[in-house]
Amino acid sequence: MRHIFSLLATVLLSAVIVAAQGPVGAGSGSGGGSRSRTPAFSASDYDQWQLAVGYQYNRINLLGTPFNTNGLNIAVTRFFGRWFGLDGQVGIGLIGNTGSSSSPPNLDACSVFVGGGPRLAFRGRSRVEPWVHAVVGLQAFRFTQTAGLLGNNNAFGGEGGGGLDYALGPHLALRVEAEFIETHFFSTYQRSFQAASGFVYNF
Repeated sequence: MRHIFSLLATVLLSAVIVAAQGPVGAGSGSGGGSRSRTPAFSASDYDQWQLAVGYQYNRINLLGTPFNTNGLNIAVTRFFGRWFGLDGQVGIGLIGNTGSSSSPPNLDACSVFVGGGPRLAFRGRSRVEPWVHAVVGLQAFRFTQTAGLLGNNNAFGGEGGGGLDYALGPHLALRVEAEFIETHFFSTYQRSFQAASGFVYNF
């Protein structure tokens, strides 16, 4: 979890630095007869909200031997200015199986992550929008074995990573992202991997 908090602090610091610099083209005058080639877009020129829905793949390292889950990823972002926003995210692992990683083996596994945190997006006037974020929240797992070490388990967790949004139109974009996940189950820390892709609606 300490790695997630370190990434969270880095993203927040970067957001403050970028916000202090102001939008591209701000403060550029026409002194000397020269004209700025970069348009001075203000924060109001950009959509304030994003809603992303898509497919989510997780490589879970909960039990020492990784297993996979597949599911749904939903994220809502509210931007405060051009670069900085706050995320709310829900990740649902609908289909998963522990294989030989558990005892007894071949347990069905479902997971839910709910969290929030800062986002730093490099929003310009190109089709490509790279971004990074850090999210902290609650991670829950449910296995078909309801007794013993497995069953229903909840713990604090965090995600840190980034991705790219590729604009398909004025408000619709295609998103790909990859993240590391850190959780704290069974009195130990676990690191897992997540990849997601889907569509983003900007409004």
